[in-house]
Amino acid sequence: MTDLEQNSIDNENVSMEAAMESVHEVKVGDIVKGEVLALEDKQVIVGIEGAGVEGVVPAKELSTLPVEDLNDEVKVGDILDLVVISSIGKDKENGSYLLSKRRLDAKKVWEDIEQEFQDGKIIEAPVTSSVKGGLVVDVGVRGFVPASMIDDHFVDDFSVYTGKTLKFKIIEIEPSENRLILSHKAVVEAERAEKKKEILADLYEGQVIKGQVARLTDFGAFVDLGGIDGLVHVSEISHSHVAKPADVLNVGDEVEVQVLSVDPEKERISLSIKANLPGPWTDIEEKAAPGSVLEGTVKRLTSFGAFVEIFPGVEGLVHISQISHKHIATPHEVLHEGDQVQVKVLEVHPEDHRVALSIKALEEKPEEAKEEPAEEEHYELPEENTGFTMGDILGDALKNDDSEEQE
Repeated sequence: MTDLEQNSIDNENVSMEAAMESVHEVKVGDIVKGEVLALEDKQVIVGIEGAGVEGVVPAKELSTLPVEDLNDEVKVGDILDLVVISSIGKDKENGSYLLSKRRLDAKKVWEDIEQEFQDGKIIEAPVTSSVKGGLVVDVGVRGFVPASMIDDHFVDDFSVYTGKTLKFKIIEIEPSENRLILSHKAVVEAERAEKKKEILADLYEGQVIKGQVARLTDFGAFVDLGGIDGLVHVSEISHSHVAKPADVLNVGDEVEVQVLSVDPEKERISLSIKANLPGPWTDIEEKAAPGSVLEGTVKRLTSFGAFVEIFPGVEGLVHISQISHKHIATPHEVLHEGDQVQVKVLEVHPEDHRVALSIKALEEKPEEAKEEPAEEEHYELPEENTGFTMGDILGDALKNDDSEEQE
């Protein structure tokens, strides 16, 4: 044998040894690369790189999502990262190892989710289905949203969320048990809290904004300002008396309100509807010009006269001397609260919210009526500020009534 022939044999032996050394043994749990060799019914045939053997990837092990058509997932020549599930046996057809891409992908998903959980991140994922106890979510692995964590309000029909992509906070994670608990409610509450802070920071006393009536109670109406509710007390709904907010407002009504006060720490906002409405005394000198005749309701009776409401929120005083041509000791002799009466406007003082009225000015003076000496009368002051002076209350008793009756 020549030296050349011997060298050739030696080189062949080295090549075979190198090739044998490059072929490694495949064990269950190994992560390998596989080249797609063929697509068969419900399985993919791959060649395991560096092992010189083939493997099978069933359709259910190809993706974390259901696979309808293998051609939508892979094609011949693709290189896949796979994990060895089990040995099939050398006498089996189509390869000697069972492989999975899904499990390797899931492992990576769990690692990513664990990191997001530790970082406190919010994740987005589609809701795939609803079950009796909550929602099933696909985040690469199966996640579950318990009924109590779906939203910040009671949810009766879970199916309305199916197909929607929502944001979730990771509540609990246990990869070894494939356990992933998510909460959409926590995200909604956090977003609402942030929205409240923004709104509270922008509100100021005197600001006029629009809102929607969210709730009605006996003491007022709660108005949604776009993420936080403010209270319109029943006394701030209208210039006229409101017994119950439900008498004049409905849930869902859009209203214009004025901000009375803001307490950011307690998240309390006081609002007013009537502050944006024309007051009852607006243009009163036009609505109740001196000499005009109006119809009103007797609201209160005192020893010195009767207060008559001529417009909602506007009361005028009919002094006792202006009730009747006949002498009366008290208004109660001829008037009762709730009576409908016609009155003549004598004086109007808008700045003082004061209107002087007369009933007798609209009645004909009896011919047989004679002047009677004035008797000493005792008057009581009203318990509240009426806007009337002592002269108004006493009815200018020192003046001659005849001069008024001649008007």
